[in-house]
Amino acid sequence: MKGQNKLFIAIVVALILGVILGGIVHTQYPESSESFSKNIKLLGTIFIRLVQMIIAPLVFTTLVVGIAKMSDMKMIGRVGTKAMLWFISASLVSLMIGLVLVNWLEPGHVTKLPIHDAASADELLKTSKGFSMEDFVKHIFPKSVFEAFATNEVLQIVVFSIMFGIALANMGEEYTKPLIKAFEICAHAILKMVGYIMWFAPFGVLGAIAAVVATNGFEIFKVYAIYLRDFFFALGILWLVLCIVGYLILGNRLFELLRRIKEPLLIAFSTTSSEAVFPKLVEELERFGCNNRIVSFILPLGYSFNLDGSMMYMTFASIFIAQIYGIEMSIGQQITMLLV
Repeated sequence: MKGQNKLFIAIVVALILGVILGGIVHTQYPESSESFSKNIKLLGTIFIRLVQMIIAPLVFTTLVVGIAKMSDMKMIGRVGTKAMLWFISASLVSLMIGLVLVNWLEPGHVTKLPIHDAASADELLKTSKGFSMEDFVKHIFPKSVFEAFATNEVLQIVVFSIMFGIALANMGEEYTKPLIKAFEICAHAILKMVGYIMWFAPFGVLGAIAAVVATNGFEIFKVYAIYLRDFFFALGILWLVLCIVGYLILGNRLFELLRRIKEPLLIAFSTTSSEAVFPKLVEELERFGCNNRIVSFILPLGYSFNLDGSMMYMTFASIFIAQIYGIEMSIGQQITMLLV
């Protein structure tokens, strides 16, 4: 059995064991559920921290190497422009699908929350109102690259890496070749670390799932069952649209791509962290046959700008909250809120 299949099976088994273990603690030892959850959750925390530890250096080295190796500024501009057009188009399609379905399915209308429970929603709305385009633009550009690395601000790291890579590409190969080679070696070393860290993923998944079930019991699967049903239905439609586009471009190779990314998808779903799969995605895309320079350039950008799933989630969550608290919003108001 291949190592990848072994890891995939181990993660699935960990998911099942986590549900069983958490359920046993919740039903048989309820007085210990809080301390059990706190302790076993450490497994998930350790896994996430191990991944976060390598995100910043991996994004920096792969992006710098990818841009510096291109050397052709026209190529960088052409590839970057195409990528951004796709990111924006896919995000708008995701927003549109989510908006149509959440208004049609109305998941928040199945129940109404009492007034005294609205405090949390009010706090959420206040937080949302604090966001502005000015804050977003200022957040893109780091005050200090060291601060960006220390806090894992991927978007700021991407901006610095792009500028650094372009500078290297314009300096001449005789000056930059040793440095680019060093960054390339660093990137490969970090990807080697990914292989070690991924084998800890089953323990992280088990800890995260067991902690949630032990604290909330199997009711956690019922509380938002309708919301999740409708949300996953919308995600399924989005996936179908993306797969159709992928098939038009890749043909039958699409199925090979899906087979390769099944493991990162499962890890992301289990840990609720897209950061956790970035290193593995780099590795699998290169194995799929994608150009190393393109992967190194586009994937970090995608993590910052290609947020189709997040766009769908924000659409559903925002309108769901309004529906569940009986807040009436016109389609125009909904579109304005989501675009902002």
